[in-house]
Amino acid sequence: MSNRLETIFLGKTLKNNVITSSGCFGFGDEYSDYFDVNKLGAVNLKGLTLEKRDGNSGIRIYETPSGMLNCIGLENPGIEYFRDSIITNIKYDTPIIANINGSTIEDYIKIGEIVNEIERVDFVELNISCPNVKNGGLAFGVSCESAENVTSLVKKVLTNKPLIVKLSPNVTDIVSIAKAVENAGANSVSLVNTFLAMKIDIRKRKPLLGNTFGGLSGEAIRPIAVRMVYQVFKAISIPIIGMGGISNYEDALEFIMAGASLVSIGASIFSNPLSCIEVIDGINNYLLENNIDNIKDLVGVAHL
Repeated sequence: MSNRLETIFLGKTLKNNVITSSGCFGFGDEYSDYFDVNKLGAVNLKGLTLEKRDGNSGIRIYETPSGMLNCIGLENPGIEYFRDSIITNIKYDTPIIANINGSTIEDYIKIGEIVNEIERVDFVELNISCPNVKNGGLAFGVSCESAENVTSLVKKVLTNKPLIVKLSPNVTDIVSIAKAVENAGANSVSLVNTFLAMKIDIRKRKPLLGNTFGGLSGEAIRPIAVRMVYQVFKAISIPIIGMGGISNYEDALEFIMAGASLVSIGASIFSNPLSCIEVIDGINNYLLENNIDNIKDLVGVAHL
């Protein structure tokens, strides 16, 4: 394949601009039976917390029209087990993004200090959609003040890694949040995370999901996600990772033209494990057919 897809992202050269979304690709090796993971631009790992989490009880996933609801609850083995027993055994060479989560500022700082020393991790993605248990359960990313605060404090301990901040779409003004985390030192933003949603079981007459509410992802959210990427691109100067319902190369190109330097694929992987590879090939063919030298030439062109 030509180098038309080669992308420089936060100082690192990626073979292409297609990555996976956290929580949809495990730790990467799980998909090696389907395709060579090294064909991806980067792998975004399953979300990690300071301590091991078993996740939510009850029903965790429900299929919706053109999407899915999930309330997994960040089930993961904890950062120390990941550091000692998982990352050391990963077989692929593709760059790695570690997604970190916390319930308190202190959690975020501690996990940031640990991941900062894991050599195999290339980038850190800070998920600010987690509920702040010291602030009534409101997510860190729902106000400019809290988003800026947690970003600033984590950035201080990440002396060895670039910081990506993953934005929640469940806000009044995502542009203001993006500006706040940029001001706090974020090197990039990724958007969007899932939309808060729910399903009611009309026979039992109660919420279906074990956690009552879940995150809506998949094709249903794509037009809103594209709009948010478009808005944020005009307001900040740091690169954007776009995501939300990408299932083919046409979807990916929408995000790129709206302003995304990288595109992240999540929910579609569950129904089509090869969707990432198909998107890579589709974008490459589009560039060839339209005589475009490099994918960077399409980033944000919808604004011209």
